[in-house]
Amino acid sequence: MCELLAVSTSQPTRLTFSLHTLASRGGEAGTTRDGWGVAFYQGEDVALFREPAAAGNSALVRYLETQGPSTNLAISHIRHATQGSVQLSNTQPFVRELGGRTHVFAHNGDLSGIDRSKALTMGAYRPVGQTDSEHAFCALLERLRPLWAGGGPPSLEERMSLLAAFAADLRLLGPANFLYADGDALFAHGHRRIQPARGRIEPPGLWTLQRHFPSADASPERQGGVSISDAERAVVCVASVPLNDADWRPLAEGELLAVRGGEVLAAHGADVK
Repeated sequence: MCELLAVSTSQPTRLTFSLHTLASRGGEAGTTRDGWGVAFYQGEDVALFREPAAAGNSALVRYLETQGPSTNLAISHIRHATQGSVQLSNTQPFVRELGGRTHVFAHNGDLSGIDRSKALTMGAYRPVGQTDSEHAFCALLERLRPLWAGGGPPSLEERMSLLAAFAADLRLLGPANFLYADGDALFAHGHRRIQPARGRIEPPGLWTLQRHFPSADASPERQGGVSISDAERAVVCVASVPLNDADWRPLAEGELLAVRGGEVLAAHGADVK
């Protein structure tokens, strides 16, 4: 299956170890060799980098680890193709504008029959590629469109309620782990994924790590993959699997988190199956 990673921080930060670790899962040793992408938020816009090739062999990934932009929020995806050919248009994360903000979406799972779902129609939005994940993003944007009609971000409660209902519809079709950001907050939904040790699709679908760093003494690896400078910072990481031996917490099946500035703002539906 695909690999997801998001990092939210209280101060602009450069990805180091996390990007390298996630990229290694997209190399020749793994099954996720069909593309990679990362979106770095820069204010209300994003710097987007994608390639329809193995991340573990990418010179661009190595460049971003040392020269990539500092950011308060990054979302990354390593692709294992299940729907849609190996090409740039099918490579995540996907990025669209809504309400004057740049929205980013990345999904892990196989949503069988989404093109026939009456609950997940795309309305005014159309995918560029052929993936079920981009169809899901278009359906999400169609639902969000009325909320963003006022010009500013809707309330967190409105967005959480809408996303929880959207996630419930996705779960009816298959594994529905996703990361979504709207220029104000990051939302992470955990469901199920293939657990290699058991060979079954079951929870957890995502893991999270929240840390506070008062100094630059710890190495990026001990910090869960985030390069910390001299300012005190809060960091939240969300990933498909723990990236190191730190105290990662599995998201419950159906759990939805809202994150901003390295802090978890809200959680919803931890007991939803």
